[in-house]
Amino acid sequence: MKELTGIHHVTAITSSAEKIYDFFTHVLGLRLVKKTVNQDDIQTYHLFFADDKGSAGTDMTFFDFPNIPKGVHGNDEISRTSFRVPTDESLIYWVKRFERLSIDNDGIQEQFGKKVLRFTDFDDQQYQLISDESNEGVESGTPWQKGPIPLEHAITGLGPVFLTYADFDYIKAVLEQVYNMREIGQEETCHLFEMGEGGNGAQVIVDVQENLPVHREGFGTVHHVAFRVDDKKAIEDWIAHYQQFQLPNSGFVDRFFFQSLYARVTRGILIELATDGPGFMGDEPYETLGEKLSLPPFLENSRESIESQVRHFDTVRSTKTYEKE
Repeated sequence: MKELTGIHHVTAITSSAEKIYDFFTHVLGLRLVKKTVNQDDIQTYHLFFADDKGSAGTDMTFFDFPNIPKGVHGNDEISRTSFRVPTDESLIYWVKRFERLSIDNDGIQEQFGKKVLRFTDFDDQQYQLISDESNEGVESGTPWQKGPIPLEHAITGLGPVFLTYADFDYIKAVLEQVYNMREIGQEETCHLFEMGEGGNGAQVIVDVQENLPVHREGFGTVHHVAFRVDDKKAIEDWIAHYQQFQLPNSGFVDRFFFQSLYARVTRGILIELATDGPGFMGDEPYETLGEKLSLPPFLENSRESIESQVRHFDTVRSTKTYEKE
């Protein structure tokens, strides 16, 4: 069975589709490559922010579930999402940008030999930027060419995903025995694991916190993390692999933009495996990605009903010019 090749995407929950669109577009400079609905809850927007081409390994996605309460950070949580930037100097640029835009941040720090910059959004969703300056391993993506961030400092993809969990022996066994990851470092309470070629785009950091209360899912928290596999055959192999561990799973799921397999490895940690393709340009051209409500074929006949249930908001960018600042 082939190894996982890296992080595919992270899906989180927001209090406002409109506000997260503004934050990711105008603050972080990531490109909205798909505006669709949650295929299991069609009243809920599902927004995909990624690199210039919507490449696998670069996208963070958001649900805005109606009437969901604010989440509470704690144990048994996918607790922080990282984004890759080209150099250490890029982090200096981002500190200045965050200060100018009043984005809460912790300043530049170092973890596992990499420079990082932690920050939060309006929902207290937890992120960090990580420098690729000395990185080796999985290649990153292409910065949004027409976005507001100078290309030499722009976000190019996803970096290490953090799990906060009390029972290290258990989560270590899950990552190593089920997902074939390897532990390559430890600093204080944090343990670094990697998969495939390794590097920033293929790492998971486990933060062992034994005294925190269990987190509560809601807006401002992560819903699930997805790791990359090649194709449908790989997912079928992983289903058989899960059966060896008697790990309950969703079975094969076709999400149209990619194909998936879900497994809840703890009460609070949901892991998806997702294929790199087909991708986001099957139903929209490159120039106008994310500008219309995109529906998979099985929902297209319900477009009129769906459009009446989800509020409209403008995501047209192809007619605009963003000055790089």
